[in-house]
Amino acid sequence: MEIEEKEELTGDPGFWDDPAKAQNVLKVIKTNKKWVEQYTVIETAVGDAEVLLEFQKAGEASEEEVDAAYEKALAALDDIEFRSTLNQPEDELGAILEINAGAGGTEACDWTAMLLRMYVMWAEANDYKASQLWLTPGDMAGIKSVGIEVDGDYAYGMLKGENGVHRLVRVSPFNSQGKRMTSFSSVFVHPMIDDRIEIEINPADLEWDTFRASGAGGQHVNKTESAVRVRHLPSGIVCECQQERSQFQNRDKALQMLKSRLYERELERQKAEKEKVESGKMKNEWGSQIRSYVLDDRRVKDHRTGYQTSQTDAVLDGDIGGFLKAFLMNKTTVGAEED
Repeated sequence: MEIEEKEELTGDPGFWDDPAKAQNVLKVIKTNKKWVEQYTVIETAVGDAEVLLEFQKAGEASEEEVDAAYEKALAALDDIEFRSTLNQPEDELGAILEINAGAGGTEACDWTAMLLRMYVMWAEANDYKASQLWLTPGDMAGIKSVGIEVDGDYAYGMLKGENGVHRLVRVSPFNSQGKRMTSFSSVFVHPMIDDRIEIEINPADLEWDTFRASGAGGQHVNKTESAVRVRHLPSGIVCECQQERSQFQNRDKALQMLKSRLYERELERQKAEKEKVESGKMKNEWGSQIRSYVLDDRRVKDHRTGYQTSQTDAVLDGDIGGFLKAFLMNKTTVGAEED
């Protein structure tokens, strides 16, 4: 059994001689154990339903009890089927989530702040850690641009379907005439690579800048140039970080972000090479409108999957699991049909 074989490796006296390799082995063990646990949950739920069915036939259990056990088993099976869609190497990684205000002025900046709150609340409710990497405040209110790191197993796999433009329609609190307004914010999700993936960058290809951090943080961030920005000259990719108080730590994080972007670009290149037919495919399309949040009509709808809900307040409070699941399951179905 693979788990037992790898656990035997952890007992080797030289196991921690290569810390990065050791951490990777531990991550593999943890992932495999999680799959085994999920299988056990399903096995137990199905077994319980079968036993209750026998009891019901013997007049020792009610039909309602059998139905409840059946629904529980079905939900467990549905959950593992959904999680099985996260089968790409990058799906296991953490994520960098970037939100930028689009058309709509102050309203769009407020919408960006609302989206940030939504994703942070989703992360906290699902045992992920969300850390702010940078923030550029709006001129009057809200946020022009913000980046967060979502740390935890399968964060990228769960969030990758959020790429695209998110559209808000509401009666704006910033409009004195109480008019219904439409605004847009774009969301980009990148995999945050770890030590399992090696990306080599020539230091001569990097251009560094330092600057004072903006946003909350007290006197320190306002008076010291701890924030950093790095430009990768061959690709033109720019990453910045103002998360830490130390310029050195921010440089390390910015470099990790750059490697993540380069890794993602390579993934996109490989996907493009495999695609023979462009139409009808579920791809990451930067700038495509993917979801509308129409607050006065109490409706949030994903235009790719057709999934929608009237629980607008719950969605903005981070309850986006239905949208994430619908995208991943729909993506799998489309891929199967094309094959």
